[in-house]
Amino acid sequence: MQGPPIDMSTPALPTRPLWQRLLLRRLKFLAWLAGLLVVVLGGSYWLAPQWLMQVDLMRQAMVAHVDQRSVVAGDTTWSYYAGGEGPDIVLLHGFAADKSEWLAVAEQLTPHFHVIIPDLPGWGDSSRVAGADYSIEAQAARLQQFVAAVGLHGFMLAGHGTGAAVAAVYAVGHADRVAGLALLEAYGLKATHSAFSSEAAAAPLFEYDDRAGLARSRAMLLAQPPTEYGRFADVLVRRNQAERAFVQARLASLRQDSQQLVVQRHLAQLDMPVLGLWCRDDPVIDRSALDSLRNGLSHAAAISSSLLSGCKHLPMQEKPVQTAQILTAFVLSH
Repeated sequence: MQGPPIDMSTPALPTRPLWQRLLLRRLKFLAWLAGLLVVVLGGSYWLAPQWLMQVDLMRQAMVAHVDQRSVVAGDTTWSYYAGGEGPDIVLLHGFAADKSEWLAVAEQLTPHFHVIIPDLPGWGDSSRVAGADYSIEAQAARLQQFVAAVGLHGFMLAGHGTGAAVAAVYAVGHADRVAGLALLEAYGLKATHSAFSSEAAAAPLFEYDDRAGLARSRAMLLAQPPTEYGRFADVLVRRNQAERAFVQARLASLRQDSQQLVVQRHLAQLDMPVLGLWCRDDPVIDRSALDSLRNGLSHAAAISSSLLSGCKHLPMQEKPVQTAQILTAFVLSH
């Protein structure tokens, strides 16, 4: 008698639950995506580091809660950041810089203030007119065109370096618009030492042709400069070389007698509250300029001053939290 047939086929393997199969697919996709991202970013670092730098600026602006905008005013198409809610604060960058130098401070200010940070004409993403006048007084006149175009009235105005000089000259002519004036490391005051006044000192500060030159420049500006910029340094060197003629022309203008004490001459005309803020060890514009500022403000409604330790010439970048706190206290107290 023949028994039932024997099944010789391979037993079926247990099937994974659907959620496990979906999870594995997702993990494989994410691993593939991460690998692709590494390849793209690695390639961008070597082939287009300027793209990564731009992406990082976009990230910083997003963290600071500001948007990049533009407006035509006078002979300039102005590029500027704006964001936040509250009283208006306008922040002006320094020499051979742009609006991005204020982003770390803006991150602290936008929860409480409406912050506006323009690229001054000729710098950054704002337009430049060949042969135009970019003296401190001319920039202050352009600033009024920008202020009118974006509809500002009573606001706090802060500037760094030559941007502080522009802010001070503007405030003299438009005291009805400026509720308070903050001058950080201001150019145009009597000081024991100023790298702007010496061609030998200014050249390594504002001109460089290789990574070593960039490192020397940053060591003069920053108490703790980055030790390595990698391929990003090459982008900064190329930008510096492309801007060389404009920078040299502006330096020559700043060394003229009419410019070197441009703020000092106007101090007695400033009648709004004024804040002076310096880094204790600034080698570019000596802190003795802060004494000149305080002594010359004979008609200011109030005078405040602060010295920060642990920075050189860029308190906005090296001490952004402290800088923002000082600006905030100044605004709220007036």
